[in-house]
Amino acid sequence: MTETDDLDRRRFIASIGTVVAGASIAGCAAPGTTSSGGEQSPSAETEADASTETAAPTETATATETEAAASGSGDVPSSVSSYLSDTSNFDGSVTDATDQDSVTVDVGASGNNGNFAYAPAAIEVSTGTTVQWEWTGKGAAHNVVAEDETFNSGSSASGTGVKFEYTFEETGVYNYYCTPHKALGMKGSVIVR
Repeated sequence: MTETDDLDRRRFIASIGTVVAGASIAGCAAPGTTSSGGEQSPSAETEADASTETAAPTETATATETEAAASGSGDVPSSVSSYLSDTSNFDGSVTDATDQDSVTVDVGASGNNGNFAYAPAAIEVSTGTTVQWEWTGKGAAHNVVAEDETFNSGSSASGTGVKFEYTFEETGVYNYYCTPHKALGMKGSVIVR
């Protein structure tokens, strides 16, 4: 072997080491930046993806009413499933009470690591139905407040015999909560068809 062959072999091995080290470092760069920290220009694929993005949907009263009407009896609207996703006593189903003039919901039912739930968590009623919330006397003081402020039982109350009622005259989805226990998951929904 000549001295030139030995030098070429060392250059070859050194260049392979540089390529391997460079490739492993390149994978460590954050998206949208280069490994040296500079901004990376978007590729044609990224630009094409950005041009086909759609705006995030916004929720309106009309959309909620349409969703409730389109989902049919027994179906759970996505706005209800999403709203009650952190409510431990919501199993994904709705109690059908469309054939009743009056429905009772327990306030302070077992759920959310104590008596911090409405039972049933989600009900479906017809227009003209009166929903009556009755306190169980468990889980401290509670109230019933609609997210859209359609109804409000007022200040939190405790004890048995406390009642609040509301008659639903318009179709739609009415999500509600207990002010002091909302963060625990004490929420409910009424679907009016």
